[in-house]
Amino acid sequence: MKKTLSKTLASLLLAMGLGHSAQAVEITITCGPSGSDVEFCLKHANAWAAKTGHSIKNFSPPSSPTEKLALYRQLFAAQSGDIDVLQVDTAWPGVLKDHLQDLKPFSKGLENQHFPAIVANNTVGGRLLAMPWYTDAGLLYYRKDLLTQYKLPVPTSWEELTAIAQKVQAGERAKGDKDFHGYVFQGKAYEGLSCNALEWVSGSGGGTVVDAQGQITVNNAQAAKALNMAASWIGTIAPVGVLNYEEEEARGVFQNANALFMRNWPYAWALLQKDDSLVKGKVGIAKLPGQPSAATLGGWHLGVSKYSKNAAIAADLVMYMTSAQVQKARAIGGSFNPTLPALYQDKDIVSANDFMSSLSEVFANSVARPTTATGLKYPQVSQSFYNAAHEVMSKRATGEEAVKKLESRLKQIRRKHW
Repeated sequence: MKKTLSKTLASLLLAMGLGHSAQAVEITITCGPSGSDVEFCLKHANAWAAKTGHSIKNFSPPSSPTEKLALYRQLFAAQSGDIDVLQVDTAWPGVLKDHLQDLKPFSKGLENQHFPAIVANNTVGGRLLAMPWYTDAGLLYYRKDLLTQYKLPVPTSWEELTAIAQKVQAGERAKGDKDFHGYVFQGKAYEGLSCNALEWVSGSGGGTVVDAQGQITVNNAQAAKALNMAASWIGTIAPVGVLNYEEEEARGVFQNANALFMRNWPYAWALLQKDDSLVKGKVGIAKLPGQPSAATLGGWHLGVSKYSKNAAIAADLVMYMTSAQVQKARAIGGSFNPTLPALYQDKDIVSANDFMSSLSEVFANSVARPTTATGLKYPQVSQSFYNAAHEVMSKRATGEEAVKKLESRLKQIRRKHW
């Protein structure tokens, strides 16, 4: 009799979306795209599986966030349940709001332990669409040994970075290192370039493309100057190939000791310190140049597809993956920035990533992409912005021509309202 009652209760809870299935199920999660991301994501997802009796399947997404979003939207249009747990970019909650489960019935208030601004970013219309997993902001990586050798400072302006990069690049090439470059970054026409270009424009006093009130502000002299400056790097301090670099291509060049400066996210730190890294122990981290310094706010979150056949179980995995225990392990092993303020005081985390204790200033000066103001139209806004930046860097337009054309394009996208 007791067993029958238990089964009935379990079935009732499951029907309400509040319990586990008595039967083991396979939960598909997107882990990726970088090697360390896959490694740490699957490690903890499989630990959850071992604890619950369920199993994990990894859905390997495209490395480009732009292509990943396009794939998600394609699957959602078909109401496909192929993916249960999705990695959600900071810029996407408003774009994917109609296709993600509200996690509040499953979170039991756990979201209140995370940075309030990130939770607010992930909440649309009162629905918690994703739990914070790790946060990001753009950083400047530099070769400590080379700056010391050439008696040069860490740059605080983009002009200073340009001059220092030219000097060290010339010196290293004169010594025979013909493949050495002054600066590498994410220059491919994709979301990563929107992040880089926003840092150049905002750090030059050119605003945020679209302001918080939804006004298009990009057509200004400072924004044009910032894009022209980036174009001047191509083929001088940066390789022409940077026009097709994402995060991992830039890291590969820097980690093989072929660059002085690199713009990247915090995840790169742990990889640069591995035994197979040619720059292990030689790398410093600083806030990005700029007056003021502006780091694009990034980060990834975990959401559950509205079309998942096992929403309650998928949500349980999300709560485990975003827990303090897992975030601490990922911070120590992979230098992923926690979304729980309490962990920034954790001695083990600070010991493994001494730069994390100083990131509060970087986050305080971070600049958000105009996702809230532009809502569902943000992907078109971003695409127009990164295409404009890419045209300037490819010498197909001047900065002045590009920002004027971009303003016109954004007006077309906005029409009467965002």
